[in-house]
Amino acid sequence: MHKYLRYAIIVCVAFMSNLIIAQPDSLYFQKEKVEEIQLGWRTKKEAGLYLNQVSFTNWNAGGTNSISGIISAKGSAKYKQSNWFWNSNINLRYGLNKQEGRDTRKTEDVIEITSNIGLEKNPQSNWFYSARFSFNTQFANGFNYPNRDEAISKFMAPGYMFFGLGMEYGRHIDEMSFYASPFTFKTTFVLDDDLANRGAFGVQPAIYDLEGNILREGKKVRQELGILLTHQVEGELFENIKASSLLRLYTDYINNFGNIDVDWELNIDMKVNKYVRATLGSHLRYDNDIKSEVETNDMTNEEIIIEGPKLQWKQILGVGVVVDLDSLINVNTSP
Repeated sequence: MHKYLRYAIIVCVAFMSNLIIAQPDSLYFQKEKVEEIQLGWRTKKEAGLYLNQVSFTNWNAGGTNSISGIISAKGSAKYKQSNWFWNSNINLRYGLNKQEGRDTRKTEDVIEITSNIGLEKNPQSNWFYSARFSFNTQFANGFNYPNRDEAISKFMAPGYMFFGLGMEYGRHIDEMSFYASPFTFKTTFVLDDDLANRGAFGVQPAIYDLEGNILREGKKVRQELGILLTHQVEGELFENIKASSLLRLYTDYINNFGNIDVDWELNIDMKVNKYVRATLGSHLRYDNDIKSEVETNDMTNEEIIIEGPKLQWKQILGVGVVVDLDSLINVNTSP
């Protein structure tokens, strides 16, 4: 009962945030349809660099000199015909932090690709058939700092791939969409021997004999079939301040049906001028397949205890320069 109450609280908070961001017209599905829809290809590309630096000299309150940065790149390609469309997006982010007296640490690491195809059977309805694909992993090794001897994640360890068929509402509503897929395949990749043998990220661990020799290698792929629900909404809170929220809920039919994986991203984008932006982001995640490890030391020996999954939360605040690459290319190629 305790864990289901926790899921309910997370989901309720996420949906309430989505409703706050949503405009009333789009919330009650009354927004007028756009009469003229641009056909063919539409693309958008942008790159950004966010920096943060803190320096102290004879500062009696104390502090540590530090510098951090996040580099990002986004791209989207949208294709539209009379009764079907194809939208694809790629999102890349990588960040580092350097504090005085400490080694460089990773703060952000994202490789994310999404693509969906929609078929509109009735032009008078906002419902349409949809097929969705998504993939995400990371660039570099992740560590449980300050321990840098053993990586807890690597490129394609994990990697997640989703593919599903379902229905989506919001064909003519740019600010909001709701997607439901009763048949979504989730594939988890752990393409690293050490992590796979430990059974990281839900794959089957290796089997050892009494002397510690491996009898069977750990599985590197885990496949699931379940239900996926997503709710995406974006809107303008104030002038030059936009917010977007993406909530994903997934449960597997076979393994612990009803045990919901939650992935919720909330981002606020504040535009200072054409190039300078400030961003505030929150990423909350709960995955029952990701167990936590705790090192214990009772003065006689050290061991690692595997505990249950925990709620993961990441926050980002940054100010930086964002360049619209399409506009830059058009300026350079104009006569």
